[in-house]
Amino acid sequence: MAQQEEMYAIPSRFRKIENLHILFWLLKDLSWAMLWKPLGLLMIVPTIGAALLITWQTRHIKSEFLHNLAVDFWILANAYWMITEFYSNNDSLRFYTIIPFSIGLLVISYYYIVVKPKEKKILQVAAG
Repeated sequence: MAQQEEMYAIPSRFRKIENLHILFWLLKDLSWAMLWKPLGLLMIVPTIGAALLITWQTRHIKSEFLHNLAVDFWILANAYWMITEFYSNNDSLRFYTIIPFSIGLLVISYYYIVVKPKEKKILQVAAG
C-alpha cells in the first residue's frame, strides 16, 4: 500500500490575502514596466503591506514564515530598484538592492540548512 502524502492547507482568509497580494504585486511591476510612476509608487504600499500581513499570519509555521520573510525582503529590494529607475540617473544606486536580496537569501538558507534538517530529524524520531 502506498504511503499517503501529507496534505497542506491554509485558512481561506489567508488565501484571499495571498491572492490580493499577487494582484498588487502585478500592478506594481506592470506600472514599473510601463513607467507609470504614480501608480507604481502607490502600489508599493499595499504590496509590501500585504506581504507583511502574510508573513505575520504564518508566523507559527516556520517554513511558511521564513519563506514569506524572504519574499518581504525581495519586494523591498524590488520596490527600491523601481524607485531608483524612476527617479535617478545614477544607475549604480540599484546595486544597493544587494542588501535586501542578500538578507532574503540568508533567511532561505537558514531555513534549508538549519531549520528543515532539524524538523526532519524530529519527524524521524517521532516515527520511531
